[in-house]
Amino acid sequence: MITGSALLALLVQLIVAGLIFWLVMWFIGYVGIPEPFSKVILVIVGMVVLIFLINVLLTIAGTPLIRW
Repeated sequence: MITGSALLALLVQLIVAGLIFWLVMWFIGYVGIPEPFSKVILVIVGMVVLIFLINVLLTIAGTPLIRW
């Protein structure tokens, strides 16, 4: 069973990670990296976000994929 403080900690972790990933995507658009490289970077960032979200959901379930 997960407590309220653990859920709050996960929520804060999601917000901070979301801000970091948003800043990375904004910076890629701001710098103006050429097209094939920017798409590759966006796909890699998207995969990292997906793995992070899966890890958060598995942490709520009790068995995290990656232990930090």
